[in-house]
Amino acid sequence: MVTALDHLTEWSAKFGTAGAAVLPCCCGCPARRRPARPESSPLGDACLPGRCGNVKEAARAWLAAADGEAMSVTTPKDPFAVLRTKKYLALLILAAVLGVVISFLIYWLLKLIADIQTWVFTDLPKDLGFHGEPPWWPLLPLAVAGAIVGAVIRYLPGRGGHSPADGFKAGGVALPAELPGILVAAVASLGLGAVVGPEAPAIALGGGLAVLVVKLARRDMPASTYAVIAAAGSFAGISTLLGNPLAGAFLLLEASGLGGPMATIVLIPGLLGAGLGTLIFLGLNAWTGYGTFSLTVPNLPPAAHLDLAQFGWALAIGLAAAVVSFGIKWLALFLRPHVERRLLLLTPLAGLAIAGLAIAFGEATGKPSSDVLFSGQTALTPLLEHAASYTAGALVLLIVCKGLAYSISLSSFRGGPTFPGMFIGAAGGIALSHLPGLPMIAGAAIGIGAMTAGMLLLPMTAVLLTTLFLGTDGIKTMPLVIVAVVVSFVLSKWLAGPPPEPKVPEPEEATVPPQVR
Repeated sequence: MVTALDHLTEWSAKFGTAGAAVLPCCCGCPARRRPARPESSPLGDACLPGRCGNVKEAARAWLAAADGEAMSVTTPKDPFAVLRTKKYLALLILAAVLGVVISFLIYWLLKLIADIQTWVFTDLPKDLGFHGEPPWWPLLPLAVAGAIVGAVIRYLPGRGGHSPADGFKAGGVALPAELPGILVAAVASLGLGAVVGPEAPAIALGGGLAVLVVKLARRDMPASTYAVIAAAGSFAGISTLLGNPLAGAFLLLEASGLGGPMATIVLIPGLLGAGLGTLIFLGLNAWTGYGTFSLTVPNLPPAAHLDLAQFGWALAIGLAAAVVSFGIKWLALFLRPHVERRLLLLTPLAGLAIAGLAIAFGEATGKPSSDVLFSGQTALTPLLEHAASYTAGALVLLIVCKGLAYSISLSSFRGGPTFPGMFIGAAGGIALSHLPGLPMIAGAAIGIGAMTAGMLLLPMTAVLLTTLFLGTDGIKTMPLVIVAVVVSFVLSKWLAGPPPEPKVPEPEEATVPPQVR
């Protein structure tokens, strides 16, 4: 494993002339080039890391000293002093105004997408003389969607936003020139049937529009202020979509990684311990009758009984969801470079393939093709309410068709990866509830949480979204969801393997001057 110490050793061996002075080395080796520093340096006359002496020890001392100096310089005595300034108060007022504006615009964007879906798949077939949507109808809008999105990616700045095959992205600010492409690609993808969610466009458009408004009003703000303004716009956009400001804030905070990767690593064992600890509380309460000694409101209706079998199902579904999520993402990443080679031809063909999967499911089961199309955000509630009308075979076929359409959409269209994964997880949990030991609601909750964790790799957000979506039932099943989420997240990370190391450009070979003969 390459450490910061190794990087520093390599850097010092290649250190150039800028900011350096030729000084004799303390170990008696020939003169080395090392940075000049004040006599009060905590290292004194120790060697800098080079190609002689105890390189590692010198480098370690240099790092420790640099760390101490940096901490003493950059850590303010009162980090909240900025809260008492007039500039911060003005920033809060600006963020509040932008939140209102962005929420208003994102609301009507979502309404526009919903109206397009209704007009294209319900009203237009009737206007053309059909009694209802013909089985072959999805081929038309998805081919059009592919043509539009392919052209946006090919010709417009920003390529219509980031590719959802790379997972959920919360960082970066969309430039003003990129906003039209993001808007057109999102409306075409979401409105015409691609299997992607609206959360990524809502975040990108929210942040980009907020920065655009501020730039038009005032151009002399520092870059750090623009970053805060963009975050405020993104928060407003995703909160409008999720209908809950807490869920939106939690999603962006975890996705942005402000606490660093170690924050998730440290919190995952505690999350798992809390979930399994709830089982002990419930078990001891059932055996002794003494209560759980928790901060709960008394005299409420009793919660659904959780047993060991359901925790076993949570473990199994978590494992399965990680494998399914990995397969969906792997197929999307495999297809994407092939599609991008000939965008104008293959993106419409990708739309036709998605339509074909939806048609096949509808003809085989008698269920609407819309179960396979779209993000699944609005279809999730009807799926849970009418779960009894789906056979186990129909649910399995739904998972297969939706999963393949999901992969193709991630590789070719623009949107977010959240809601289709939640829908597939719910369908899988409902299918498994036909087996003994797993109630339907518990199975759906476990599936939603596990697939969300596998697709987003945001375990805390997966638990919160599942709980908020299912309401009272989500609270009752939270311990099961936690176990499934932790298992799915850890196995997904294990299957993904370490991230690829950044490529270091090879040093240019020195040109040899021609010899004079």
